Amino acid sequence: MAYDSRLRDLLGISLPIIQAPMAGVSSPAMAAAVSSAGALGSIGVGNTSVVGVREMIAAVRERCDGPLNVNLFCHQHAVSDSTVEAAWIERLRPDFDALGATPPTALKDAYHSFIAYDEMLAMLLEVRPSAVSFHFGLPPATTLRALHDAGVVLLASVTSLAEARSAVAAGVDVLVAQGWEAGGHRGVFDPDAPDDQLGTMALTRLLVREAGRPVVAAGGIMDGAGIAAALKLGALAAQLGTAFVATDESLADAGFRAGLAGDAAHHTMMTRVISGRPAGCLANRFTAFGATVQARDVPAYPIAYDLGKALHAAGKARAEFGYGAQWAGQGAPLARPMSAARLVATLAAELEQAA
Repeated sequence: MAYDSRLRDLLGISLPIIQAPMAGVSSPAMAAAVSSAGALGSIGVGNTSVVGVREMIAAVRERCDGPLNVNLFCHQHAVSDSTVEAAWIERLRPDFDALGATPPTALKDAYHSFIAYDEMLAMLLEVRPSAVSFHFGLPPATTLRALHDAGVVLLASVTSLAEARSAVAAGVDVLVAQGWEAGGHRGVFDPDAPDDQLGTMALTRLLVREAGRPVVAAGGIMDGAGIAAALKLGALAAQLGTAFVATDESLADAGFRAGLAGDAAHHTMMTRVISGRPAGCLANRFTAFGATVQARDVPAYPIAYDLGKALHAAGKARAEFGYGAQWAGQGAPLARPMSAARLVATLAAELEQAA
């Protein structure tokens, strides 16, 4: 099958496939295997220090010399509300009690945003990954110019035409059209603004027609037939995340893998109670709790995540995985456990057959 050459030329990939940069799940081994197979491997580093990111990039490069995408969070700085946070701790205290654990006495913001992270920028300009992608918004124009000047290709997740136009005006090279079907955090620039909840196919076609940049379709795509459908709508590639959660190189724990292979995969839902921002997740104890909660009662991202991670750790210590951030999209029942390299080869064969 002949593919549009623009992404191939930009990113050095032979297949129109991008492995989503799933922080906490994607690993250097996964990214290297994917890139070695002709697609674009990615690492999600939104919760990682500068030293840690440097080590992850080095670990990928030790395994392969293919392209690499490094994904960064560009959320606005969290505004702490001690009253909301204290009430949130008390609301979840019974769950900690049931696990024989004690919740934190206060919550902290442990995630750096790339909006103002000079040390991270300096490191990226030094090591120069093939691509850098952004989630939750965009960094300052000076940061974008510096990365461009260093020869780095820039991608940004967008969920609407308005966000796409902002990214294009800022100089982003490639738009990742994240549909409502996608797993993980919604890439909305403002999590408290109205969300039109556009599906992947509608959003992809809209951006192909109106945005004036190469488009990558993301959300609910699990096999070669899905990739082919995205390409027929004008996308130049598809980004798959949930499809890679079950791979050998994934960092997903046993509880996450079991949920993905079970009935929970058929009931994914959007919740903000785990982290403070809307995210697509397997049905579990946390999402069931979230169905009863108003958005105003949840602390800001990523402050809420501090309690969510503590609760998950307490649960894992008791072999209870139902409080995990088991991010997954609506295509979750189609996940297939195998190596990342074999998955890419399978997707390529399915795409060829579907074309």
